[in-house]
Amino acid sequence: MANTETVQATVRTGKFNKNAARRVRVAGMIPAVVYGAGQEPVAIQLDPKVITKILHSESGHNTIFDLNVSDGAAAKAMIVDWQYEPIKGKLLHIDLKRIAMDKAMKVSVPVFLIGTAKGVKTEGGVLDQVLREVQLECLPGDIPTSLDVDVAELGIGGSIQIKDLPHSGSIKFLEDENAVVAHVTSIKEDVAETAGEGSAAGEPEVTKAKGKPEAQAAAPKK
Repeated sequence: MANTETVQATVRTGKFNKNAARRVRVAGMIPAVVYGAGQEPVAIQLDPKVITKILHSESGHNTIFDLNVSDGAAAKAMIVDWQYEPIKGKLLHIDLKRIAMDKAMKVSVPVFLIGTAKGVKTEGGVLDQVLREVQLECLPGDIPTSLDVDVAELGIGGSIQIKDLPHSGSIKFLEDENAVVAHVTSIKEDVAETAGEGSAAGEPEVTKAKGKPEAQAAAPKK
């Protein structure tokens, strides 16, 4: 965890309503709340540019930084929730959590597929990434930036499961290790299935039953 970011914050006082939050944003700051580590939640305000930089960094919202609050001691913290204004995309509010570096925590880590699957390159298939992030538990200092998996040898019908992701003694996966992260399917099979479903929907008068493949359940995000 080199080059730890330092975030300066000041305590907010007075009423905590929409008008008060709007005044904070008009002043060029962003309203926030920090909680955790057995301490009371504290309403604070800080520079949105610093938070945006952290969210767009390599480790993203899993970045652990030093939070210096004006009337309190510095603490390790992490961004746990954030809200954007839907039209202009400006940050509206963030929640921060104090982090105890000696206690394991649950986080979501992105999964990146490396290389071009042979099932796509030479067999005419399609690579489908089912899980783009996975849940794991580890000490804050052991949180991986990402989990990278090589798919170059993946042919049609082949899959990458959670158990195939990089493992180490410092992290514990919280999801079913047989859950599919990515797989290669045949374009012909996909087209045939889509055509069959379209035909069934467009011709309700046909009484002859035709088996349909079971719909794949959408994987939970985090």
